[in-house]
Amino acid sequence: MSKLTNIQERVILGIDPGTTVMGYGVISTKGKVVEVLTLGVLKLDKYEDYALKLKKIFERTIGLIEEYKPDELAIEAPFYGKNVQSMLKLGRAQGVAIAAAMSRELSVVEYAPKRIKQSITGNGNATKEQVSAMLQQQLKFTPDPTFFDATDGLAAAYCHFMQKNLALHIKPSSKSKIPAKKKASSWEAFATQNPGKIKRE
Repeated sequence: MSKLTNIQERVILGIDPGTTVMGYGVISTKGKVVEVLTLGVLKLDKYEDYALKLKKIFERTIGLIEEYKPDELAIEAPFYGKNVQSMLKLGRAQGVAIAAAMSRELSVVEYAPKRIKQSITGNGNATKEQVSAMLQQQLKFTPDPTFFDATDGLAAAYCHFMQKNLALHIKPSSKSKIPAKKKASSWEAFATQNPGKIKRE
């Protein structure tokens, strides 16, 4: 368990989508405590039919939702460095998981892989092993070393927790407030109030 800033109780499902392996992790956040409820992988390489793989992703996502009753889904975005065919497949896998979550009225947030790695390790180019090791240190659980896809799913959930936690505790300074501008009553008044916005040739 990891003690962090106080926020309301909620459960977050994290998914690292894939058509060969889908990684997932579920965390419960209660006040200052983050607890790992489960993490694992759905192996899809044994299925030759691509449509069947998508069906299995949908069913597993629904199963996780029904079992753990999450409030939100945090999902990793496809990595754009891959080839077009891989991107299409990952995009469909992600879309199916999102559709499953939305069918159960969950809010969905997508995070780029670098954003997740940066949040967990401080390095947007961290390896799966580094992400797993940092999660183990912060959340106090013992991961299976062959389940790096699972810890990637868990990382998406934990990244979402930290991002939401940070947003809740950023309060705007009264000194930084920008005064509202008066609405211009005419084009001439607008031009006078905003000289930098008028291009003159």
